Amino acid sequence: MVDDALVILLAGGAGERLYPLTRDRAKPAVFFGGPYRIIDFTLSNCINSGLRRIFIATQYKSLSLNRHIRMGWNIVSEELGEFVEILPPQKRVSEHWYQGTADAVYQNLYSIAQENPHYVIVLSGDHVYKMDYAKMLRVHKERGSAMTLAAIEIPKQEATRMGVLSVDEQDRVTGFVEKPEHPPTIPGSSEFSLASMGIYIFDTAVLLKALEEDAARPTSHDFGKDIIPALIAERPTYAYRFYDENKKASKYWRDIGTLDAFYDANMDLCHVDPEFNLYDPEWPMRTYQPQAPPAKFVFAEKGRRCGEALDSVISPGCIISGSRVVGSVLCPNVRVHSYGTIEQCILMPGVRVGRHARIRRAIVDRDVLIPRGAVIGFNPEEDRKRHTVTDLGVVVVTEDDDPLVEPISDEALRIEAEDDGR
Repeated sequence: MVDDALVILLAGGAGERLYPLTRDRAKPAVFFGGPYRIIDFTLSNCINSGLRRIFIATQYKSLSLNRHIRMGWNIVSEELGEFVEILPPQKRVSEHWYQGTADAVYQNLYSIAQENPHYVIVLSGDHVYKMDYAKMLRVHKERGSAMTLAAIEIPKQEATRMGVLSVDEQDRVTGFVEKPEHPPTIPGSSEFSLASMGIYIFDTAVLLKALEEDAARPTSHDFGKDIIPALIAERPTYAYRFYDENKKASKYWRDIGTLDAFYDANMDLCHVDPEFNLYDPEWPMRTYQPQAPPAKFVFAEKGRRCGEALDSVISPGCIISGSRVVGSVLCPNVRVHSYGTIEQCILMPGVRVGRHARIRRAIVDRDVLIPRGAVIGFNPEEDRKRHTVTDLGVVVVTEDDDPLVEPISDEALRIEAEDDGR
């Protein structure tokens, strides 16, 4: 049945709430959990579900995303009709760039028609979760649905920031509202609502007709605001309740669209038993792995403090030299020099941390050089003068920032000189 399905993965959003991490790259290309990019989780779900015909609609600052797809996702067989292919805006049907999520699919109707699928699965490239889309597709077919919407049960008070479905006892969708002040609840459960996960399955003929009609009207050309409400009134539409392949007590689906949500989801991976399981061989998470040597922790043999990492995720190519790393995520090829401390931080690829630096509760962007003696995350007033600081106090450091540098104590300098002389 998956052979009759085509995936359209929407990955063109600017990710404004993740700024400045999205200043130079699309949100799906932001690193997460060490070596991964955000888009890898949706793509891994596709491959694990047996879906191997995948279009990726890109737009905003997509160079690094395009390169990542080219280098890391050339794992399918073109000879068997499989592909993972980028679809940039081509102005094939209009003079506009992608105007909304629905317009991004509408502008690629030619590519969809060329594949002649019976079903189209529309996905978002900026969520972290595990899901077997083949199971959802099977339910879509069995119900005779024209459109199926994946939904997750959440507490009613949290549903005001999401798209929410109204359903009957058979989970047929009767309504859809974006960010309602008073969210509709699940039949028989007044404390919970069904939130849309941004995962849609359409019969192809139904989708094409809906997109063509929407394109002819002055709408926002958005699935949540325009396409879905119109189809609910016209065609049989059902909710598919999220079945989590993560194998944990609670269902894991994260919209890491804000800096604080992004930070918290990364920090969870450092726990002994994290909510999101990256280590399940039955549901592998794939990505592009750079050609990098193993991580290394050095200087024990010289009688000085050895580099160490506790409760942390350390990627290939990292070298920790005589510093202490605690509760942190280090992406590939990070170098931490001696006499420093890194606590509850995310260090993106290529970050260099100078000697005697102290960093706490921070996200350091790619290829940033942290100078010798820098202090980040200890002085809120200075941090706000020099860096982006989130509502929850997480400091975001970019290459244009000028971190606070404090004088190094005479005792620290003496120990450094003795160590260097050994």
